[in-house]
Amino acid sequence: MVANNTGPKIQEEKKTVSAMIYLYCNKHHHSKSNQLCEECNDLLLYAMQRLTMCRFGEQKTTCERCLKHCYRKDYKQKIKQVMRFSGPRMIIHHPIMAFKHLYKNLTRK
Repeated sequence: MVANNTGPKIQEEKKTVSAMIYLYCNKHHHSKSNQLCEECNDLLLYAMQRLTMCRFGEQKTTCERCLKHCYRKDYKQKIKQVMRFSGPRMIIHHPIMAFKHLYKNLTRK
């Protein structure tokens, strides 16, 4: 694994995942807009760690299209649940971020 991926594409991916987790937590766990519950904060920290250590680095696709999933099963279930809920709502709450993510998902293989 490559350590310390800090390039612009990884940073953008981190912002997108973070926004999705915040949106999910605010709607499901009734947390304040700038705070996360303990469970969602744990998921966020795990996701940031996985993105930092991603073996594909700046050539990374979206997690949906990734050939090698790096999440543990329990976290994988949680992030899928978050993405299923937040994905469609991102168009309303973060439209530019959502369209960039959709474009990346359609163009990178």
